[in-house]
Amino acid sequence: MKFVPVVDQSNRPLMPTTPSRAKRWIKSGKATPFFKKGVFCVRLNQEPSNRNTQPIAVGVDPGSKRESYTVKSQSHTYLNIQTHAVDWVKDHVEVRRNMRRARRFRNTPCRQNRKNRLVNKQKLPPSTKARWQWKLRICKWLTLMFPISTFVIEDIKAKTLIGAKKWNVMFSPLEVGKKWFYSELERLANLETRTGNDTYEMRQALGLKKSKNKLSNKFDAHCVDSWVLANWFVGGHQKPENTQLIEIVPLEFHRRQLHRLQHSVGHIRSRYGGTISAGFKRGSVVRHLKFGFCYVGGWQESPTKKEPNRKTISLHSFETGKRLTQNATPKDCIFKTYGSWRISTATKVA
Repeated sequence: MKFVPVVDQSNRPLMPTTPSRAKRWIKSGKATPFFKKGVFCVRLNQEPSNRNTQPIAVGVDPGSKRESYTVKSQSHTYLNIQTHAVDWVKDHVEVRRNMRRARRFRNTPCRQNRKNRLVNKQKLPPSTKARWQWKLRICKWLTLMFPISTFVIEDIKAKTLIGAKKWNVMFSPLEVGKKWFYSELERLANLETRTGNDTYEMRQALGLKKSKNKLSNKFDAHCVDSWVLANWFVGGHQKPENTQLIEIVPLEFHRRQLHRLQHSVGHIRSRYGGTISAGFKRGSVVRHLKFGFCYVGGWQESPTKKEPNRKTISLHSFETGKRLTQNATPKDCIFKTYGSWRISTATKVA
C-alpha cells in the first residue's frame, strides 16, 4: 500500500499518511501499529496536530462474480479493492430445504409445517440479502479506516416489463435489495448514483480501457470502473496513479446441520457444520508454530491412547485458501483476531 490509514486515540479515522511517516511515528512512540481485517493501520498515541480532512469518495462497482471499491481523494488514490461476490447462499438454502423434506419421510423428529408468514409482505430472498449485506460490510469496514464523505455507486437495474410501474419495483429481488442497500449507505455518508452508461462515457473520456476477462484480478478488470466513479466526484486525475489492489475473498461457512445428508457405513449420520472448531471460531486468524499466520477451518476428532478426547483443526492459507494441515492441535495456535474473509496481499498492476 502506498498510504497507511490513521485513526486517533478514539479510533476515529483521520487522513491517511505515507508508510515512511508512519514508520517514524511508530519508532518515536507517537503511534501504535495494528491491522484492521488485513490492512495495516496506525493509531496515534497523542492528539493530532489538526483534524482537517479532505473529501474522500468511495467508488463502488457491483457485479455478479467480482466487485470493486476505490477509496480516493482529489490528491491520491488510497486503496483499490476487488472482492468475490457471495454466490453460494442459494445452494445452501436448497440443501437445507431438501434435508428438511427428507426427514419428514423418515421416522425422524422434525417440526411441523409452518404457515406462510410472508404473504403480502416485502421480503428479501436469502441469496439476494447475503449479496447486499456483503457489500455493506465492506463499506462499513472502509469507514473505520478512512474519513469517507461520499459513496459513488454504479446503479444497476433489473429487466423490467414495458409499461409496468409499481409491479417492477416490488417484483425484482434486485430492486428491493438495492433499495435496502442504498438506505443503509445513506446512514454512513452521502450517496451518489451513476448509471452504467455514465461510467462507460467517463471511462472513454479518460481514454481508459476495461478488460474483457471478468475473473481477472488486475486493475483494469473491475477497479478501473470504481476508480472512474470516485474520480468523477473528487476529481484530480486524468489517469490512475495507483493501480495496486488487494483481493478479498469471503469465507464460505457451513452452518450447523442436524446431520450429514448421506449416511455412512452402518447407517450412521455424523454431525456436520458449525462455526466453532475445537474452541476457535471458524475464520479466526491464528499464528501456528510451523505454518505462521493462517485461518481456522474445520475440526475432527483424533483420539489417542493418552488423549481419548483429542481434537485437531485444519488451517488454511491466506493467499490461496488451500488447506495447509488437517492435524493442527489447538495448543499450537495463538489466537490473533476474528475474520470472515481472507485477503491476498499480492498486488496486480494493469
